[in-house]
Amino acid sequence: KPSDSDYADQSHDRLQLQQLSVAPRKENRSIAHQSLLRATLFGPDTPGTPASRNVFRYKTETKRSLHSLQCLGYDESGPGISHSPVKAPTKVPTSPYKVSDAPGLEDDFYLNLVDWSPNNVLAVGLESCVCFWNACSIKVSKLCDLGIRDSICSVGWAQCGTHLAVGTNNGQVQIWDASNCRRVRTMEGHRSRVGVLAWSSSLLSSGSHDKSILQRDIRARDDFASKLVGHNNEVCGLKWSYDDRELASGGNENRLLVWNQHSTQPVLKHCEHTAAVKAIAWSPHRHGLLASGGGATDRCIRFWDTTTNTHLSCLDTGSQISNLVWPKNVNELVSTHGSSQDHIIVWRYPTMSKLATLTGHTTRVLYLAISPDGQKIVTGSGDETLCFWRLFPASKS
Repeated sequence: KPSDSDYADQSHDRLQLQQLSVAPRKENRSIAHQSLLRATLFGPDTPGTPASRNVFRYKTETKRSLHSLQCLGYDESGPGISHSPVKAPTKVPTSPYKVSDAPGLEDDFYLNLVDWSPNNVLAVGLESCVCFWNACSIKVSKLCDLGIRDSICSVGWAQCGTHLAVGTNNGQVQIWDASNCRRVRTMEGHRSRVGVLAWSSSLLSSGSHDKSILQRDIRARDDFASKLVGHNNEVCGLKWSYDDRELASGGNENRLLVWNQHSTQPVLKHCEHTAAVKAIAWSPHRHGLLASGGGATDRCIRFWDTTTNTHLSCLDTGSQISNLVWPKNVNELVSTHGSSQDHIIVWRYPTMSKLATLTGHTTRVLYLAISPDGQKIVTGSGDETLCFWRLFPASKS
């Protein structure tokens, strides 16, 4: 009969056997777990490659799908993680949100008859009248009527948004108090129509069919402070830079000129365009970046760096370019076109890839203005309509 010590020895032997049989299984599970973890993080081992890899290697070796971590108990619904595809860019609406009749809106490439004020009031020149459309109250009113002996050739809002400059066919520049519908000043100096206006604080520049640009300080008694002569034909494009240091002008003799605040001679001259340069836009995103567009026989948008006097690039759009505008909210460019497309194009800068082509007018698109919030534009055409487009997001600032 076995003694109690014999039973104790047998129990001890069985326990040792169990421990010996369990240990390999635990070790095997540990090895399997480590292999699975290593394969998940670094990919499967391949013959001839070292078993250990550098965890801090870049590019494809550590670029693994997050779904491969599910076998380790990873919760893909955890906060801050999204597996949805990258969001596509916001689609640009290709239809206007509003179309208004504009009877008497001239079909003339060299005029500038539409401007949108900082106070959200749109001014439109219709034959001998200037009309207002208030975007806040949606009310239409008439500012003035010059009568049968004169007509409106250009309109331009002062930066304060309270006064409007009006260029006439007889060569006058009139300043109107918009809130009181009262003319406060009439300035002479041009011998023929004033087709383009540009404000810089209290300085007003006017370009005329007489080939000259007049610089007018509306605080002074004199009708103009200086005369800029550099074009050999009608001045049809005029824009001050955002810092008010440079004035770009375009002429019907195909020249693009750049003037500084104090010079009466152009500091830069560009003759690369082969048609009238009406379309001019300064970038609000980069100092000294200027875009210009040529007319029917040119069709090109050209980019310039005025700080280095460099021609940066050129793009043939395939049709007459009447206007350019650079929104402040996004680094994109809008161009309006005449023959033969009669459309509006939104471009991404600097790639100049097309984001949208907008059609809504039946004749060439000659007039363009952007809203003060930078989100909307209005276009005008010889078909006597105004189309309002909501194109850009709100400013992040």
